[in-house]
Amino acid sequence: MHNKNLNELTIVESLTLLKEGKISSVELTKACLDQIDKYDNKIKAYITVTRDLALEQAQTADAQIQQLGINAWDSQPLLGIPYSCKDNFSTKGIETTASSNILKGYIPPYESTVTQKLKDAGAILLGKTNMDAFAHGSSTETSDFFTTKNPWNVSTTPGGSSGGTAAAVAANMCIFGIGSETAGSIRGPAAWCGITGLKPSYGRVSRYGVIAMASSTDSPGPLAKTAQDCALIANIIAGKDNLDATTADSPVENYLHSTDHYSLKTLKIGIPKQYINIELEDGVRTKIEDTIAFLKDYGVTFKELDMLDTKYSIAVYTILQRSEVSSNLARLDGIRYGQTRDSFGTEARNRMMLGAYTLSAGYYDAYYAKAQKVRTLIIEDFAKAFKEVDLILAPTMPNLAPKVGISESSPLFGELADVLQEPSSIAGLPAVAVPCGTYNGLPVSIQFIGPRLSEELVLAAGIEYQKINTHHLNFPDLERTTNV
Repeated sequence: MHNKNLNELTIVESLTLLKEGKISSVELTKACLDQIDKYDNKIKAYITVTRDLALEQAQTADAQIQQLGINAWDSQPLLGIPYSCKDNFSTKGIETTASSNILKGYIPPYESTVTQKLKDAGAILLGKTNMDAFAHGSSTETSDFFTTKNPWNVSTTPGGSSGGTAAAVAANMCIFGIGSETAGSIRGPAAWCGITGLKPSYGRVSRYGVIAMASSTDSPGPLAKTAQDCALIANIIAGKDNLDATTADSPVENYLHSTDHYSLKTLKIGIPKQYINIELEDGVRTKIEDTIAFLKDYGVTFKELDMLDTKYSIAVYTILQRSEVSSNLARLDGIRYGQTRDSFGTEARNRMMLGAYTLSAGYYDAYYAKAQKVRTLIIEDFAKAFKEVDLILAPTMPNLAPKVGISESSPLFGELADVLQEPSSIAGLPAVAVPCGTYNGLPVSIQFIGPRLSEELVLAAGIEYQKINTHHLNFPDLERTTNV
């Protein structure tokens, strides 16, 4: 632990050193800010860096620690820990743009539930990270401001739409990050940036204050260096919220202790043929097969599953997402927020037009209503699978991080890239993406998908998987990758 630079620490390691008095929050925060200064001109993860505010909060945290000692963490479990946040979370008094020109200059008068919970827990906001504008994309190339680069290879994309957050975590420009997923926007960037990402069940984490994309699948969640760190964040941000009627009313387990209740060796894990028999890039297929063989040797029981073809979820997601986008973006009128409607980018316009078309009279039944019926079939398909197995294991992405510019090659690039994540997103299920190796210098990832509200189970699988291998300990050599 002591051989690491401070910005390279995990949350758990940082807290240990803070509690032992070996480091201060100011030192930890400065280390992250120094890393941003050194490398973010090449990576371009951050839109806004809240330097003065972060250092001020770090000084306050150190004063509290000085005063209360070890008891300081009783009520503030993240006291002194710096993080980055995707720029679609409303932060009171701090510009929040969703990477769109239409919201440029918008300063929210209120705080999102997630960022408020993190603030209450003592976490320190380093800044807001880049994303596909309004989260419309899977490459962070549709940001109206600039394209974020993958720290493993700056000629490749970090994924999206939470690409800025994932790049910031992978480049050790923060201790952890917050993103959101509608279908693949946490797991995809986590996979391509070689970090861990938790997509919670729909309704497990409040959407209040998150600039809406598709209201029936939007799910805020953590991007971190380990599954254990994801569990720690999930403990804090999960739960019922009176400001979001869609949040689940069930109690939040202590996810950090999830491995006390579950073990990979006693679980039955399903591998759907439809997730393996699709076109996987050679390097991805090799690593997935190696991982399954490794887990079999460890004592995991696998069962092959026959599930719905993932292609149906592409069609369903495209229709539902576009429909909800056209409804959600209708509220941006240039009177209450930022700029006028002619500031919308091309991708937002395309999605709004397609959504308005599918919701219009004469087409609603043919498209939107039919998509909702197929969505029900997808939900039932998972319910049937989970009667046979405890968890589902699948590749997270079908390919390695592609070259920057890829999204221009296809209007449906994102939907095709996220094909292995859309079914579980549509069904509102939790999943954790964890690194399982690298191929040609780029990360490969697997995901554990569980039944609704089984965060404890998927996190237990992720935490135990990371206890038995070291893939999550690999980070990019920024001196080499940014010096091109």
